[in-house]
Amino acid sequence: MAVITQRIAKEYAIYNGDCCEVMATLPPESIHLSIYSPPFGGLYHYSSSDRDLSNSRDYGEFFSHYAFVVRELARLTRAGRMTAVHCMDVPSGNSGTDHLIDFPGDIIRLHEREGWHYIARYAIWKEPLAVRNRTMAKNLAHKSIVEDSSRCSVASADWLLVFRKKGKNLEPIAHPNGLTDYAGERGIPSELLPYRGWTGNQIENRYSHWIWRQYASAFWDDIRIGRVLPFRGGKDDEDEKHVHPLQLDVIDRCLTLWSNPGDVVLTPFMGVGSEVYASVHYGRKAIGIELKPSYYRQAEKNIAAGIAERFRKSEQREMFEPEAEVGVEAIP
Repeated sequence: MAVITQRIAKEYAIYNGDCCEVMATLPPESIHLSIYSPPFGGLYHYSSSDRDLSNSRDYGEFFSHYAFVVRELARLTRAGRMTAVHCMDVPSGNSGTDHLIDFPGDIIRLHEREGWHYIARYAIWKEPLAVRNRTMAKNLAHKSIVEDSSRCSVASADWLLVFRKKGKNLEPIAHPNGLTDYAGERGIPSELLPYRGWTGNQIENRYSHWIWRQYASAFWDDIRIGRVLPFRGGKDDEDEKHVHPLQLDVIDRCLTLWSNPGDVVLTPFMGVGSEVYASVHYGRKAIGIELKPSYYRQAEKNIAAGIAERFRKSEQREMFEPEAEVGVEAIP
C-alpha cells in the first residue's frame, strides 16, 4: 500500500501507512533509538485492516509478522544503540478461570533470535482498583476474593523491555552534568536542588544521584499513569474502550537514558503520537508511522500542539536570554 498521507518537518516526519513498507525505505543504521508498544497479540484489536498485526489469526502468526518489524529495526538501528518495547502479560480471556500468556518473554526470545542483546526489564506499577475499573477483569474483583480466591489474579505490571544492537556505540550518550530532569511523581528533596546541573565532581552531584536511583530501579512505581497525550479523539466507534497511550514519563526516561539531543528516534506503531511528541520536546528528531487514519489524525494534532507549546516556552526564555539560539537540521 502507498502512504496515505504524511507530514515532513524539520524536527519530525510522520506517515499514515504500513510500518513494514515505510521502514523498508529508510537507510540502514539511520536510527539512534526506537520506542514503541507493539499491538498486544490477542488482547486488543485496533482496526479492521488486514495489515494490522492485532488482526493476526493466532498468536503464532502475530509473531511471524512481528519478526519482520524486529528485523527491520535491527537493520535501521546504529550499532550499540537501543530499542525499548512497552508490553504486558496477555490474559487468555476474562472468565476468571483463564491464564496469562508470557508475551514479554516471547518478545525477549524473538529479539535474541534477531540479533539483539536483552539488557533490561522494567516493571511499571499499576494500581489494582484502577486496572479493575478500566478493564472490568473478573479476576480482580473483590467478589472473587469472597467467593473463591483461587480464581483471583494480579493487576499485571506493564513492562519496558530494553535491547541493545550488537556492536560498539561510536557516539557515547553522555551526561557530563548528570541527570537534570526527573520524570515521575515523587518530590525531589529540597536540599538536593542546589546540585541541579552540578559542574564539579559528579560524585558530589546528589541531585543527579537521586534521579538515577529512581531510574536504575527495576520497579518503576513512580510513573504518573495519567500523564498521557489526548487519545479519545483518535478512537473509532469499534475501538476497545480501554485503549491507552504510553505514559510520557516512560518515554521521557527512555529519551534521557538512551539518546542524545539531535538523535533520530523511531516509533513504528505511533498511535496518537506520544513518542514523536516527547522526542521533539527533548530536542530529538522523530519518525513516526501509524496504520490507522484516526490515530494518525490525532497524532498530528498532538504533535502540533506540543510544538506550539515548545515555541511559546522558547519565546519566554528568549525574553531573559536574548542571545540564545537553537539550530535544527532536517531528518536524514
